[in-house]
Amino acid sequence: MAWIKMIDEDKAEGVLKEYYENIKDSRGKLANIHKIHSLNPESLKNHMDLYLNIMFNKSGLKREEREMIAVVVSSANKCPYCINHHKEALNYYWNDDEKLNRFIENYRNIDLTEKRLIMLEYAEKLTEKPDMVTRKYIEKLKKAGFNDQNILNINLIVSYFNFVNRIVMGLGVEYSEKEIKGYKY
Repeated sequence: MAWIKMIDEDKAEGVLKEYYENIKDSRGKLANIHKIHSLNPESLKNHMDLYLNIMFNKSGLKREEREMIAVVVSSANKCPYCINHHKEALNYYWNDDEKLNRFIENYRNIDLTEKRLIMLEYAEKLTEKPDMVTRKYIEKLKKAGFNDQNILNINLIVSYFNFVNRIVMGLGVEYSEKEIKGYKY
């Protein structure tokens, strides 16, 4: 399940139990990424507050685009847990397994708008070579039609998934087919 102790839902007490219930209400069920925080419930709450804000808030980014960023970042980091969780979410919008598999292999393998391609190139560059990101990437995003708030949201999503990929891979968080299905999108 993971390389450190995780408190399961049936063993949760107090504030952890409350946070677990809140997550089930908002997302439909608990994931192992939630349970890995169980020894530090406040980190779970803060993690979920950030996740819900950047992935579900009202902004110029569609939910589909946010999931595309999640999959590109997780693919670049070779994080099977997050790839599988967020490909499931992305396929909720696409409903096309073949397209999804080509996208995971290389997002350039599918027909994307120039705007989305630029967004994903930024996500990939910030993930793989953050020291190489310069103002020119931001200017490309602006020229493609993203405003400053959109750019901030793209950056936050990229940064968030780099953070989560490292939690998952650094603590051996695992998934199963059952665990990746059944969430509210």
